[in-house]
Amino acid sequence: MNTKLAASCLMAGALLLPFASYAADADSYRTSPKAYAKDSAITVKIKEQLAEEKLSSLVKIHVDTDNQGRVSLTGTAATQEAADKAVLIAHRTKGVTSVQSKIQVKADK
Repeated sequence: MNTKLAASCLMAGALLLPFASYAADADSYRTSPKAYAKDSAITVKIKEQLAEEKLSSLVKIHVDTDNQGRVSLTGTAATQEAADKAVLIAHRTKGVTSVQSKIQVKADK
């Protein structure tokens, strides 16, 4: 009984191994330090501009940039205006080619 259970677990683990390696390779496009630095610079610029707005709900917005200047915004904002402001800031940042917003509007309680 224990042998069958151990063999089943081992087989299941072996079958799931390719999925784990694929998931770990999400940032594989960042093969050169130069590409990674460019992505990071755009992300930092956007975060700095969000912080300068001094809207507390903008602090809860996460920014990610890929190697082609596409920005993804996630997180929450207190109002739709704050979410729209974050998208506008990202669009106006040098090096950004497109912005995808997944910001959810949730009023602070």
